[in-house]
Order: sequence, then structure tokens, then C-alpha cells
Amino acid sequence: MEIYPKEMKKTKSNMTSLSCNIKVGNTVLIVFVSYFGNHVHRPRIIGIGGLLMSISAMMLTLPHFLSKPYEYSSVLADARDMCVAQRNASAPEACSQGESQRITETNKLWLLMAIAQLLFGVGSVPVQPFGISYVDDFARPGDSPLYIAILFAVSVFGPVLGYLLGSVMLTIYVDVGRNADSMLELNPTDPRWVGAWWMGLLISSGFLAVTSIPYFFFPRAMHMKENATGTEADILNNDSKTPEISILDVKKFPRLFVRLLFSPVFLLLVLTQCCFSSVIAALATFLNKFLERQYSTSASYGSLLIGTMNLPMVAVGMLLGGVIMKRAGLSLKAIPRFSVAVLFVSILMCVPLFFMGCPTQQVAGVNTGYRDQEGHRPTDICNLNCSCPKRAFNPVCGSDGIEYISPCHAGCTNFSTDPQNRHSVQAYSSCGCILDGNAPGSARPGSCSNSCPHLLLPVMVLISLAAFIASLSHNPIYMMVLRTVPQNEKSFAIGVQFLLMRVLAWLPAPAIFGAVIDSSCVWWKRTCGNKLGSCGYYDNNLLRNRYLGLQVGFKAAGIFLLSVAGWKVHRMREYSLDKKLEESL
Repeated sequence: MEIYPKEMKKTKSNMTSLSCNIKVGNTVLIVFVSYFGNHVHRPRIIGIGGLLMSISAMMLTLPHFLSKPYEYSSVLADARDMCVAQRNASAPEACSQGESQRITETNKLWLLMAIAQLLFGVGSVPVQPFGISYVDDFARPGDSPLYIAILFAVSVFGPVLGYLLGSVMLTIYVDVGRNADSMLELNPTDPRWVGAWWMGLLISSGFLAVTSIPYFFFPRAMHMKENATGTEADILNNDSKTPEISILDVKKFPRLFVRLLFSPVFLLLVLTQCCFSSVIAALATFLNKFLERQYSTSASYGSLLIGTMNLPMVAVGMLLGGVIMKRAGLSLKAIPRFSVAVLFVSILMCVPLFFMGCPTQQVAGVNTGYRDQEGHRPTDICNLNCSCPKRAFNPVCGSDGIEYISPCHAGCTNFSTDPQNRHSVQAYSSCGCILDGNAPGSARPGSCSNSCPHLLLPVMVLISLAAFIASLSHNPIYMMVLRTVPQNEKSFAIGVQFLLMRVLAWLPAPAIFGAVIDSSCVWWKRTCGNKLGSCGYYDNNLLRNRYLGLQVGFKAAGIFLLSVAGWKVHRMREYSLDKKLEESL
């Protein structure tokens, strides 16, 4: 999500609309697949879904191989980023024939990526509904919460490995093998850097294919000894049968669907999960961007921190929540009280984050004037004759400590290359907009260093601890959903639950948070034809307060809904039969 906007020159809102295709493909089918789950061989369907996801991951890498190499602004390749007096400013703004062709190709590749994301969503449909119901059906009632907690905890290690793999891949240049490394002007800390995002997808595609194969060898039903759920003979008998989908089953579908939607406790619990899923979507999609912009860390280091600190704490929290369920024997009345308490503590731990941000860097013509003058216009008398193109983005840090959009905007007319690498710019000189006493100043390539990188690790510790505490409630709430529906409707209830979570959380949340992040942008990059590109600079205070504030708002709404659900459970007679319900837990 952080690499595509740079390479494809899209906004955050564009990218979140692409990622929503996964949820669209998932949402369309999940209820129907879950409803007829008892009529199919669940492990084999999971295996087929895994193979579809493997194919889609492979398809997502095709745009890299079908497109031309990534292009970035460079004074070595094109002098338009330098100050050239009396240059015709209109010429660079128009799209050349090659650039127009590249835009057309990018739009076609965008469609290919959308199809691949849609296919991935279809493949992921059976994994959780069938996997969870399969485990819950063939585990002893007392062990089911722990097994499902283990299932969720292990599933978190997928993103952990993904972030760790990404942290390595993003240190490799996107066009490795296409261009000689000795000719590369950029480094991973440069704002123009694009890492090899496609390598991780290729590796993940292979692992998905390999791990999908064992599911084809699982039985329809597990062979169990006699226990509370039945006898071994009963299980074997069920295994030999292949129930067919009848017209009656199809006719029952709308009635069962409406009944679940109008079940107060079920609906309140699912809406609660939607609120917390929105927070998870915000963290999964934009946490790396938040760290990168707030604390000037690289995308690879941000991925490393998330993969080694945040996600493992989430996994441990989920697992510990399952252990608490098993050891403490939480009833349906106790679960909401426990969950509200831990979620409230997680909100309190987020409060210091609002005060642990870095100030927005000073950028001439964006949030500060040239030569300490008032006004935030990109051009000034010191670079007016340079006729800087609007789409120039090649940040430099002046000797005055102020950042400039490009050497041209700094009024630089000369540059020197690195003696050890003639393809790398070492410094810019004769910069008319930078004062060094009474003489023109100089600038170095890249953004100016941040004033508070020391806050990065404390912030990650707080975020990880808050995630750990909140994750303690994940498994109890999930088990509460399973225990408030009839046994024969469990698989369907899971499907309806995931449908509502996709429609109300996973689909809109990335778009909402993407729009909120875009709203804190103070300077947008431009493409040829003066079209809007990705964001170049954010207001750090706005970004931090809006991104974190929206998360806290969703958490508060979830706590309120969970409290109402607990009140309903306490009041309703069918949920006051604690002994019967606790036995099922």
C-alpha cells in the first residue's frame, strides 16, 4: 500500500479503493458459501481457496514485469530539476508521447491488479468460516475456545512474516536486475525510493501453493472417541454421508438470514467487532505510513518494527485471551464486563500517543516562506527566473536547515557528484534561495533530518502494549458470538458475521482512514499535465491527531455497543441460563 502510490503515482484514496477489491470478492460469496458449509467437504474447499490466492498473488506481480522501469526526478538524467534561468516553464508541464503512453499502460495494469485483488478475495472466502466451524465442531466444548484462540494467534504470524519479509525486500531497489546498482542515485531513506515490493508477493505465492496442498488430505469429519458431542460411530456415519443441497435449504436461506440480523445480541456483538475491525484495518493499512511520516523512518525499518513488536503482541494477546476463557470459565454475562475493562485500558494507553509526535518539517513554499519571509508560495523572487516545473519533486535540505521541494526551488544552479560514485549527487551549490551569510548557500540531497527520531521506539512500545491488551478481548467476544446462535446455524452465523464486518468495516474503513490521511496533506505532487499525484508533505500534527483520534472514536463506539450487548444478555431470559450456556463454553 505504501509502495504502489509512488510507482503508480496514485493517491492514498486510489490505493484503498484497489485494496477494497479483496473485500468485495470476499463479501459477495461469503454468506452463500457459509450457509451451504455443511453440504461440502470443508478442508478441500479451503485448499482450493488457498490455490486461488496463490494465483492472485502471482498476478499482482505482473504489473512490475509488464511496465517500464520506475522513473524518478534526477538532475543527472534531466536538468529540469536545476535552476535554469529564463527556461520555458510551459514545456515540461505537458505530457510527452512517451509519458502519455506510460499513463495508458498504467491504467491497464491498474485493471489487472484490481482483477487479481478480486480473485484473492474469492479465494479467501472459505478459510475462516470453514476453518473455525471445523475446529469448533470436532473439539471438546471446553477446549474449543483455546483451539480457536490458537487458530487466530497463529494467523497473526502470517502478517508478522509478511512485515519481516517486506522489511528486507524494501531495502532492495524495485528495478533490481533491470538497472545497474552502480548507476542508482537513490538510497532507501530517499523519499523517491521504491523497494522491490513484487519479490515478497512471489515468495508468498509459492508458500500459499505449498501450504494449500495438505488440506486436500483432511477428512470431511474428524474421527473422535466418545465425548460430549457424540460417539465415534456417529462421526464416522456423518463422514460417509454427502448431504445434498435441496430446494428446502435454498428456501430457508432468507428466513435464517433475516432472523440472525434481527437477533439483538448477535447484531450488537457483530457491530462491536466492526468497530474494532475498523481500527485493525487502519493499523494494518497505514501504520507504516504513519511511522514513516511522523518519525522519518524508512518503510523497511517501520515494517521491521511492526513485524517484531506489534503483531507478536497481538498474537500473544489473542492466545492469552483463549487461556483466560478456558481457565476462568467466563460466562456470557462475564465476557462483556471483562472485555469492556481491557478495551478501556487500551484506550487510556493511546492517550500519550497524541503528545508524542514530531513537528512538521519546515519546507520552503509549503509551510514556511523563503529566506524567513512571509507567504507560502512555491515560487519566490529568488527562484522566479528558474521557471521550476510544478511536477518537480526532488527534496533537498538547505544549509539553513530548511527543506526545499527540489534544487530548482532552492535556486541551485550547480551540483557535484560523489567522488566514489559519479552516478550519485553529493551536494548542490550556488543556491540563490539559501542564505549562507551574504553568499548563496548550498544543499544536500534528501529531506532534512527529523528532530525527534528518539520517540519512535517508545511510541511502538505503547502501540504494541495497547494492541496486546485489546487483543485479550478478541477470543471471548468471538466465542460469545458462537454461543448465542444454534449449533446447526454456526457456520452460517460466522458467514453473516464476516459479511457485516466486510461491508461495515473492512470495505469502508481503509477508504475512510485514507481520506482522513489525505486531508492532512499540505502539498501534493503533480504528474505531467499538472494532474494530482501522491502526497509530498503532510501536516504532522493533523496527521497524528486525525489518524489516532479516529481510531479512539471507533474503540469508544465498540465499548458502548459491547456494554449494551452485556446489558441485553443480563436482561433476556434465554441468556440467563448460565449453567447451560457455561457448559457449552
